[in-house]
Amino acid sequence: MLKTETPSQEHAGLDQYPVASLVDTLIDDQLNAVAAVRAAADVIAAVVEAAVPRIAAGGRLIYVGAGTSGRLGVLDGVELHPTFSWPHERALSLLAGGKGAMFKAVEGAEDDSKQGFLDLAALLPQPDDVVILLAASGSTPYVLGALDAARTAGALTIGIANNIDAPVAARAEFGITLDTGPEVISGSTRLKAGTSQKIVLNTISSAIMVRLHKVYGNLMVDMKASNAKLLRRAVALTMHATGADEASAGFVLEQCDYHVKAAIVVLLRQIPVARARALLDQSDGSVRAALLLQ
Repeated sequence: MLKTETPSQEHAGLDQYPVASLVDTLIDDQLNAVAAVRAAADVIAAVVEAAVPRIAAGGRLIYVGAGTSGRLGVLDGVELHPTFSWPHERALSLLAGGKGAMFKAVEGAEDDSKQGFLDLAALLPQPDDVVILLAASGSTPYVLGALDAARTAGALTIGIANNIDAPVAARAEFGITLDTGPEVISGSTRLKAGTSQKIVLNTISSAIMVRLHKVYGNLMVDMKASNAKLLRRAVALTMHATGADEASAGFVLEQCDYHVKAAIVVLLRQIPVARARALLDQSDGSVRAALLLQ
């Protein structure tokens, strides 16, 4: 039996725990998710090193999964646009059962390996694409079918699983094994298995975006200021990066269409907006490089 499906011997009387103990148990077990990810840090770093040049060359991030794993992939991809202005068409997600499965389980969809192959193939994968395949069991047929299609196309494949010797990790170019063990509630991999996958996804996509100059220092300078809260955040980030007062930061941001990167270069270099944009273009979007260019 898979570890993720094995009943926990440690908490056989879970339904009889007092509420305080129940809550403590559920929280404490999540710490195992962090430990499992920490143990996989080296391979995660290798994944980022391999993915960055492909994404920089125009490749896409493509997430594939079923159930909780698939939904976590959707979440990671969707959040790249508001956080880093990443193009929607370059962060795609496949979920067994289709978009409706995001909100309602589609029984049997994850067992269809042929559909997984066809769904991935329909995206016309290219060698520069980075395909992240998620399955707590590591043997979900839909995900394995998509893996076969991605490998056929020569895309970079990353298999993430929560069981040792899982097919999705063994057959992908990079396999990330997150050995989280039995769940407190037997087989409920939305618990620490899901938490570990979320940490890995956050780490991989965030590290890629940092390497692609979407971050200056530790500031989120390529965000989309699409509502009042984010407009305030853009002003605060610009003030922090440049030392400008609120009025100056707000004025320059408006001239830059609220692009924080451009506003930082304008304020620190004391140059026109058009020149700041040109310098950023010359430096592949790197604020640090743009500040040094003549």
